Amino acid sequence: MTTSPIRLAVVAPASNADPEKVQRGVERLRALGHTVTLMPHVLTQAWPYFAATPEQRLADLHAAFADPEIDAVICIRGGYGSNYLLEGLDLDLLRRNRKPFIGYSDHTAIETWMLDQAGVPVLHGPMVAADFSRGDGVDLLSFAAALGGEAYRLGSESGLRGLQAGNAHGVLYGGCLSLLAASLGTHFAAQTEGKLLFLEDLGEKPYQIDRMLRQMKLAGKLEGVTGIIFGEMLDCHSPGAPADLTERVILTVMEWFDGPIAYGLRSGHVSRSNVTLPFGVEAELAVGLEGTELQIASRNGVYQEER
Repeated sequence: MTTSPIRLAVVAPASNADPEKVQRGVERLRALGHTVTLMPHVLTQAWPYFAATPEQRLADLHAAFADPEIDAVICIRGGYGSNYLLEGLDLDLLRRNRKPFIGYSDHTAIETWMLDQAGVPVLHGPMVAADFSRGDGVDLLSFAAALGGEAYRLGSESGLRGLQAGNAHGVLYGGCLSLLAASLGTHFAAQTEGKLLFLEDLGEKPYQIDRMLRQMKLAGKLEGVTGIIFGEMLDCHSPGAPADLTERVILTVMEWFDGPIAYGLRSGHVSRSNVTLPFGVEAELAVGLEGTELQIASRNGVYQEER
């Protein structure tokens, strides 16, 4: 499967990136046939670790969505700073110009808000400097399918394996666990009820994952969740601890949960081949003796129709 050429705008809603990595990522996207436009402040820096001032980052994001010549918006990397944009997001502008927004990590904060409030199609997937700059950084099959709104299947080849058996159906939704936890108690907290929840993170110790899951539960954000899929959970371990400690901790803290639980899906913070997940799309998770599978429903043409 190849990705149909589209017109991409590159934005930097959080931290700045290595310009060489940005260039390599842009070249890879152009080699795939896409037209790539860098918004004005993608390669600027603002003290101490931002890509630009909040006003500049927000202006770039709004301009990318408002431009009728742009089909999708993709981030350079995560880092920190997207939460500075939340209060200024023009939801009416986003509703009038719905187009895929591609990113993960720190962008979880604005992704869930844009999806919940404006119906913006969110693709939890590879970013320009973080993934497209690497030779093995992107799973191109899922990227093409998600951009095209096609149905597709993910299984063991994407790292997916079962922790707790069962079947669940729901709207695929989620992001970086630490960012979802950080949004609790704010006006911008994620709306997780009834969702098939994807959770992933980077470099968190097992007890920290335990704490964040407990926080989500105590905040009522796991009520009504139909099933849970964990990411690769890259570097989420304790030195000297058993290799499967994180998985065992998840099963312990989630022992009350009746739905299926899967683990290892390579999306977001990953070691290689970042898999793209379309949030806001119906999906079905099956965890059983014959293996674990995530079926993602078709949304063919929905991005163009919504605009």
